[in-house]
Amino acid sequence: MTNGKKALITGIKGFTGHYMAAELSAAGYEVYGFGSSPALNELRYTQVDLMDSKQVKSAVEAINPNVVVHLAAIAFVGHANPNAFYDVNLLGTRNLLTALADLTNKPEAVLIASSANVYGNNTPGKLSETIAANPANDYAVSKLAMEYMANLFSDKLPIIITRPFNYTGIGQAENFLIPKIVNHFRARQEIIELGNIDVWRDFSDVRFLVKSYAALISSSSFGHTVNVASGEMHSLREVIKICEELTEHSIHIEVNPQFVRPNEIKELCGDVTLLNNLTGNKLQKVPLRETLKWMLEEKN
Repeated sequence: MTNGKKALITGIKGFTGHYMAAELSAAGYEVYGFGSSPALNELRYTQVDLMDSKQVKSAVEAINPNVVVHLAAIAFVGHANPNAFYDVNLLGTRNLLTALADLTNKPEAVLIASSANVYGNNTPGKLSETIAANPANDYAVSKLAMEYMANLFSDKLPIIITRPFNYTGIGQAENFLIPKIVNHFRARQEIIELGNIDVWRDFSDVRFLVKSYAALISSSSFGHTVNVASGEMHSLREVIKICEELTEHSIHIEVNPQFVRPNEIKELCGDVTLLNNLTGNKLQKVPLRETLKWMLEEKN
């Protein structure tokens, strides 16, 4: 059952893009995607270099989307080239928003994924959107700069900015922490090297995240910057304990000093009051145990 509307997802081939496409397709949208990898005779997919403003403009005009979910970004904080963060996350986003603002029939919703990394590492506890940003790396600075730049388009486009906290699921790269832990258990490894395991973090399921994004789009929450998180904290020690229970396999943890971040905050959690208010408290969180079980049981 289609709703007769087109959705454009940038970064559609990425971890989140795959789930976002399924979510919007299920909601009745005709889903189109941009990505940096070549198009292999794929329907409704276009290889687009976000740094090429003419290419972006042409691709956007060809689709003329009703809603846009902008996920394309350099997302791995340890990326080797800091300039890439600013090129893609800031300038690439500006090219996209310029192209959208120039459309005769403008989209009815544009959701831009920022990051909870903008809060930095020095404010413990539950973080609300009103807390001052204090980015601690180039990735976070590029995302915060992107938020400010996007606000320049607020009179031209119906923009929603999201700040997702940690989230995970099947298909996430192993250089992220939870997939690394899960893969060690799936392979029944004897030892895992980690940093500080007595930190508490907010972990969401990617399936909850994309449902949150879809709900924000349909709620017309324009002009808002919204945390997307579970609102609950779990320690890494707890993550390992759950994996041990689910797999009946125990693993020896070795703390690698290289993985321990200086001045790391013990507790970080997203305040989801605004998210719940904007979406009418209808979102169903996925318990962490259920997410880990799903990932551990993934078919090879």
